[in-house]
Amino acid sequence: VVAAMRRQAKEGEFRSNLHRGGTAEKVKLTPEERTTASRAATAMGLSVAGVDILRSNHGPVVLEVNSSPGLEGIEKATGVDVAGKIIEFIEKNAKPGKTKDRVRG
Repeated sequence: VVAAMRRQAKEGEFRSNLHRGGTAEKVKLTPEERTTASRAATAMGLSVAGVDILRSNHGPVVLEVNSSPGLEGIEKATGVDVAGKIIEFIEKNAKPGKTKDRVRG
């Protein structure tokens, strides 16, 4: 987990999407939220993911796991270069011959 934010829907709207007028702010995850996010991504077979979590009285609840998460909102809200972190992860973990598919150009 490299960054986390809390989104708030605008008045009269139930969706908190930033492009729908919602707002976002940096948030510190609890250890349980961090573990839940990591497990959700792993369960989906993803090394990089955006995990939407709802804070509830019963602990964190996974709402959605995105294989192609939006970066602009979380980078702006947290000040973290998430795209840069993804590139660093790929450079560190990508190995020749490790892909299942061959790209032909």
